[in-house]
Amino acid sequence: MGVLTFLARRFVAGETADAAMGVGRRLAAEGIRATFDLLGENTHDERTARRSAEAVAALIRAIPPELERNVSIKLTQMGLDVSRDLCLELTRGLVQTAREVSGFIRIDMEGSPFTQATLDVFRAVRRDYDNVGIVLQASLRRTENDVAECVARGDRVRLCKGAYKEPAAIAWTRMDEIREVYRRLTRRLLEGGAYPAIATHDESLIRHALDTARELGLGPERFELQMLYGLRPRRWRELVRDGFRVRIYVPYGTHWIPYFYRRLRERKENVTFVLRNLLHG
Repeated sequence: MGVLTFLARRFVAGETADAAMGVGRRLAAEGIRATFDLLGENTHDERTARRSAEAVAALIRAIPPELERNVSIKLTQMGLDVSRDLCLELTRGLVQTAREVSGFIRIDMEGSPFTQATLDVFRAVRRDYDNVGIVLQASLRRTENDVAECVARGDRVRLCKGAYKEPAAIAWTRMDEIREVYRRLTRRLLEGGAYPAIATHDESLIRHALDTARELGLGPERFELQMLYGLRPRRWRELVRDGFRVRIYVPYGTHWIPYFYRRLRERKENVTFVLRNLLHG
């Protein structure tokens, strides 16, 4: 068995929606929420983009009523490289499909070449829908302004460190800098954000978020903590036992090699973190 195949069995729910739903049910039995993600890479023609959107629409409808219909999508999979209008059409259609079944769509953030275009599509859809949210990356220098704008607009934000290696001209590159920015943005979101999602496996940042929420007098229903499937499962359960809301990002599908390759190549910290989790959970 190759290394990537071994990792996939630990960190990807499986190749089918049924496998992902099985993971979702096991998480729900422990009081843990899920967001489901059909893995896929950039599409470069309209036909492929439409097939991707159809597959995600089928996923939304396939989520059983006992689970939250919560799905994450990437806009490059929805034809962002083909045309903005196509991407907007397909994304709007998915958000509408989700609304019809009381579901929610989270638009993932990709590398910096797509940041502004992703925000443009999100804001266009957000004008008509409230069941859609965005991901922002603390490592980008622009993100403090983006967070301020999202807070002012009442947008739902998932805050992550950022998995992409970006140039110093547009991004913080030292981990101590990224952590400091992440703390500032966490406070800003907890102070005024609309049900923010604090997405990190970094224990110091989790502690900071919980301490800040306590300082601000926020109950656990006002925010949630998010992590990736397969990483720190014992911590998920501890947080739920302590009364906090936890959501796990559950990827599935046949395109799992790029999913791992992207995460393991971008930052050396990712490799160390994955290996440590394989040993200690």
